[in-house]
Amino acid sequence: QVQLVESGGGLVQAGGSLRLSCAASGQTFSRAAMGWFRQDPGKEREFVAAISPAGVSTYYTDSAKGRFTISKDYAKNTVYLQMSSLKPEDTAVYYCASGESYLNLAGRYRERTAYAYWGQGTQVTVSS
Repeated sequence: QVQLVESGGGLVQAGGSLRLSCAASGQTFSRAAMGWFRQDPGKEREFVAAISPAGVSTYYTDSAKGRFTISKDYAKNTVYLQMSSLKPEDTAVYYCASGESYLNLAGRYRERTAYAYWGQGTQVTVSS
């Protein structure tokens, strides 16, 4: 059974930084694409960042480019989202997602429906 457990959310002032973590279990971590999405109340869950199974390729939404960095730690089976220069509009619940380890997500990293497993979410609040 695949489990994803996020941590690291919290309250931060605009311009500050946070690092989100997502510990994965129950699948071959090195063969799974991982992604981060976020959701505001009343809005659809939107793509933030993704990383290919081997960590060779990363993908970001335009608003995250240059400010956020996604990475995988294969020794800890953990994916991180390092966020800096945070803005109030980054406030949301952030979700970690994982693709099936035997499926190639090429061309679909930004699609919510491409991911099979989801964490419970962690709240990020950026004050102005």
